[in-house]
Amino acid sequence: MPKLLLKFNAAVIKEVAVDKDEIRVGRKPDNDVVIDNPAISGHHCRIAKRGDAYFIEDLDSTNGTYLNEKRVKTADLKSNDVIGIAKHALVFVTEAAAPPGPPPPPSDATVMIGAGNQAEIIVASTAAASGGDKQKSGWLRVLKGVVGEPEYELKGNSTYIGKSDRVHIPIKGTGLFGSAPEVAASIHRKPEGFVLVAVTDGYPIVNGTKISGSIVLKEGDIIDCGATTMQFDTREPAA
Repeated sequence: MPKLLLKFNAAVIKEVAVDKDEIRVGRKPDNDVVIDNPAISGHHCRIAKRGDAYFIEDLDSTNGTYLNEKRVKTADLKSNDVIGIAKHALVFVTEAAAPPGPPPPPSDATVMIGAGNQAEIIVASTAAASGGDKQKSGWLRVLKGVVGEPEYELKGNSTYIGKSDRVHIPIKGTGLFGSAPEVAASIHRKPEGFVLVAVTDGYPIVNGTKISGSIVLKEGDIIDCGATTMQFDTREPAA
């Protein structure tokens, strides 16, 4: 029987058995998988069975549904596909999934977090390229519109940018009411480098160009999100 793994970084928060022909995901309590976050639509998406196959369908959500970091309306699912919903990840696993690898180090041990604390579940990305400690660290330095820290190290595999008080890097909004997306963009550490993904298409601006989809960041790139301007650079990891 297939199942969905709800993940926070490397930690599995919850397993959901796909034991019926349709599993609905959203913010409202009548969903099979409830994610209490304003970036999630009331009825956001569904996983449904079609014959012997399964597919993911976006239910006209505000912020979209992503399959392996590509925004989709409807798409077939394969084992280990990652469904991205705002800052959340659902991993679709079938019985035919690959055998498990070696046990993770203690820091990646599974953590169970109660629903009451409303912990954010951030999309889990592919591990960084081989080379480990030799890979440079990514940083964002805030040039204008500081909300939190003057600079941020891009720790872990994923960093989220937006107006929500639960993202890693907060931004200032624009307009009379200072509006901005709850989650505007994300940066993922990949084998090819640090990849910026426009969670809200066209909102992040890199070197004066509105971004839809994703781009690999280059040294010195200027990133505008709302009224906050940042500059990307890499540095040698601390000894």
